[in-house]
Amino acid sequence: MNYLEALSRRYSVKKFNGEIIPQETLHNILESGKLSASSLGLQPYKILVVESNDMKQKLIPAFYNPSQISTCSHLIVIISKKTVEETYINGYFKHISEVRETPLEQLNLFRNSISQHINQKNQDEIFNWAEKQSYIVLANLMYAAAIESIDTCPMEGFRHDVIENILDINPETEKVTVTLALGYRSEEDHFQHMKKVRKPNEKLFKFI
Repeated sequence: MNYLEALSRRYSVKKFNGEIIPQETLHNILESGKLSASSLGLQPYKILVVESNDMKQKLIPAFYNPSQISTCSHLIVIISKKTVEETYINGYFKHISEVRETPLEQLNLFRNSISQHINQKNQDEIFNWAEKQSYIVLANLMYAAAIESIDTCPMEGFRHDVIENILDINPETEKVTVTLALGYRSEEDHFQHMKKVRKPNEKLFKFI
């Protein structure tokens, strides 16, 4: 199956069949999120992978439509940073230094540029920027899942206060941006038989 066939087959599943995704397949999908493009390379987010049935059951009350949570194999929760602290930037450059075997002092120009860029933003601007990076991750995860023949449903319909309390997320410094249910579509989900509706090319694309 090529990527256009995979994306054509993809839809937002309303009910999964409860089958568990193999670990190797899950690892491949998560790696696609890890390899996602990220502004300045800072990856201002973290990704929680909910796999235990107990935790999924606890999270059900947080969602307005719980059918996906109660039937999926895994639930991915993408959390965006509201602040980018100096300690976070320090850790980023320490990691660059280790991975690329480059002395930290040789990275000072790049580091100062990033610090200046971040310091010019207020908290709302930082969070807006971080959320955009999180949605790039979401797109990569959904695309990789489609290639792996894994079904998905992205979800924003949840109560932030409930989900953040259950997952012990500090609302002062971070916020849940979006969630993604993974699994295999149920035969009972009739949405899989509907034709995909998208804008025709002449209304979507403009060549200039």
